[in-house]
Order: sequence, then structure tokens, then C-alpha cells
Amino acid sequence: KNMITKPEKVIVHPTVLLSVVDHFKRLSDKRVVGILLGSMQGQTLDVSNSFAVPFEEEDKNPDIWFLDHDYLENMYAMFKKVNAREKVVGWYHTGPKIHSNDISVNEVLKRFVQNPVLVIIDAQPKDLGIPTDAFIAVEEVHDDGTPTSKTFENLPSEIGAEEPEEVGVEHLLRDIKDSTAGTLSQRIISYSQSLEGAQLELDGITKYLEKVIQGKLPLNHQTIYTLQEINNLLPNVNLEEFAKTFTVKTNDQMLVMYLASMIRAIIALHSLINNKETNRNAELNEESNTDKSDSKGTSGNAQKSDGQKEASNNSNTKESKDEK
Repeated sequence: KNMITKPEKVIVHPTVLLSVVDHFKRLSDKRVVGILLGSMQGQTLDVSNSFAVPFEEEDKNPDIWFLDHDYLENMYAMFKKVNAREKVVGWYHTGPKIHSNDISVNEVLKRFVQNPVLVIIDAQPKDLGIPTDAFIAVEEVHDDGTPTSKTFENLPSEIGAEEPEEVGVEHLLRDIKDSTAGTLSQRIISYSQSLEGAQLELDGITKYLEKVIQGKLPLNHQTIYTLQEINNLLPNVNLEEFAKTFTVKTNDQMLVMYLASMIRAIIALHSLINNKETNRNAELNEESNTDKSDSKGTSGNAQKSDGQKEASNNSNTKESKDEK
């Protein structure tokens, strides 16, 4: 059995996300379960690999479920032969929310790791943001003296990749992105998506604080301290120095845009003038060629008429001689 302490952060690699999405699509878009492999790097849990496990559950009765232990053990033994550093660190399912039987499945996984980490990976995300949520099971102590119960505590999670994975992800994104769109449009789209994601996070913080004020959620001092730190990092826009600096930077950017627009307009006018001159010269050349061809035709006709007159005169002279 592997033994890991409670991590401060969980890093999920892109290869794990691709494997989970493939597992999800192969089983007709139903909830799937698999095993996470990785290692502890200090206080950070690095999830670098995964594999699918046969799992069935009753839709009407979540307490009835089946997890193939033999398949899990055989697959882990084969993965261990390939890379002994990757050990079982937890499990995943495609949620997208916590299910009532997750605690029972988590207890089964304790045969392989003492503190398994659950990572819920949303294979069909509808909102912007990271599609992973990490949890670890903890004992919940009740104030009324009732026996403790198991519950999941949320852990910070993020997406991290090594250099070979980054290269592969860049190639995938290059195929997904629209090649006809320009760099500016792509930047605007990315900024828009970032702002939408930030708006979603702010809405979540607002809803959490409202529920805490209403007494629907318990007060978590660590969360409040984190929100206070975030608030302290925000700039004070009421300061005169900040407003002046912001105005100067905005004016510099607008000046560059104005100069670029002027240069673009001048280049367009220059191209238009060159195009008109080229068309005018072509028309003049065409007219001159037409005049030359007309003059040649006129001189040829004149020479032909002179020849005919001379021939007629000669014939008349000959006829007069014959008569004499």
C-alpha cells in the first residue's frame, strides 16, 4: 500500500485528460471510473498517468456498484513494470459532481493507497476554466457529539505539463485553431474567454459570501484570508498617480494606432494613384497603336488606287494605238 500525505496542490497532466476523455467517449457518454498514477513532489501531488477500470452502478440505487479489483491489480502490475516511480495516488470519475457512493469507492481504493485523492474530471465542460476538481477524504467531527463521518475536502488543482507534453498539446491546438483567423482576432478571443472565466470565478465568490452571510455555509477563515489577499492585490484606481500612469499608457497606445491608421491610408492612396497612372498609360499606348494601324491602312489603299489608275491609262493608250 502506498502512503501519501495530504497534498497542498494537485497537478494533472494533459495526457491524463486525453485518456479520461477517450475513456468517456468509448462508453457512450456515461460516468466512468479510473485509476490515477503519479508521485508526491514535496507537498504537490503530480498526476502523470491513468488507466480505465471496469465500473458499473445502478442508476436507481447508487449503493449498488461494481469495481473490477482483479483488472485493477493486473493493470497496475503492468504499469509498474514500465515505470516503477508511478504509483497509485487516487482515482477519477467524470462526475461532473460528487456522487453519494464516492465515499464507498474511495474506501475500496485504500487497499492500494492510504489517502487516495479523488479528481473529478468534467469531460463535457460547459463553462470556461479548469475541468478538474480534486478532493481528499477527511473525518468530519460534529459539534453535537455524534460519531464522525467521512466527507470530501477540496484541494487546489491545476493543469501542468512537461516539455514533450507541451509540444504535443501545441500541435493539437494548432490543428484545432482556425487557420483563417488572424493573430489579432485570436488574441481578442483569448482575452474575451479569460474575462468570461474571471467573471465566473467572481460570481462563485459572491455566491459563497452570500451563503456565509445567510448562515447556509460555515465560515472558513482560510478562504476569507485568501479572498482578502486577492482584494489587497487589486490596484487602487482612485490614486492620482495611477490614473495619470494609466492615461499616459492609453495615450501611447492610441498614438501608435493613429499613426498606423494614417500610414495605412497614405499607402492605400499611393497605390490608388499608381493604379490610375498605370491604367492611363495603358490606354494611351492602346490609342497610339490604333492610330498607327489606321495610318498604315490608309497609305496602302492610296498606293493601290494609284496603281489602278496607271493600269487603266496604259490600257486606254494601247486601245487608241490599235484603232489607228
